[in-house]
Amino acid sequence: MGRPRQFDEAQTLDLALRYFWQHGYEATSVRDLADAMALTGASVYNAYGDKLALYRRALERYIDTSIADRINRLQSRKPLQAIEGFYAEMIDRSLDDPDTKGCMLVNAALEMAPRDPDLRALIADVLRRIETFFRRSVQAGQRDGTITRSQSAADLARMLLGVQLGMRVLARARPEPALLRGMVRAALASLQPGVEEP
Repeated sequence: MGRPRQFDEAQTLDLALRYFWQHGYEATSVRDLADAMALTGASVYNAYGDKLALYRRALERYIDTSIADRINRLQSRKPLQAIEGFYAEMIDRSLDDPDTKGCMLVNAALEMAPRDPDLRALIADVLRRIETFFRRSVQAGQRDGTITRSQSAADLARMLLGVQLGMRVLARARPEPALLRGMVRAALASLQPGVEEP
């Protein structure tokens, strides 16, 4: 029987997440991670396996504590409020990012999805979950008349997802409130029902 771990796994995983988020996968060594997590290299390997396995665990933690949590909190709101709330939280996170780290999921999609099929599948699954949140919100809004029916819910959801991803990439280079809020205003305006719609 192995000895119990002498560290808080959630806390050390958060430290690894922070380091990967700031520096990316390729520029990070196991030594960097061990230093950031206040562990030995052997402890990192024993606890998490190799660097890629630790990266996946860190990304999963980000997904659970950031994206899944946001969707769970917002999905009970009225349709437009849910979509507005999602974007509002995303803008707040983008503007409260002095190191312009961006979104860990977007960073992972750009750096890791092309090189690792398992990570690509994980990232694609999360993007589908976000798209599903938008689609269900749009469908509910189309039913209650607050969102246009001139486009399919699937197409509008994909547009909303594209705006979200574009904003997160753009915010790394131009974290400007007017720019980001303007993108959201335009996206939300495209959801408004026309005067001819019943």
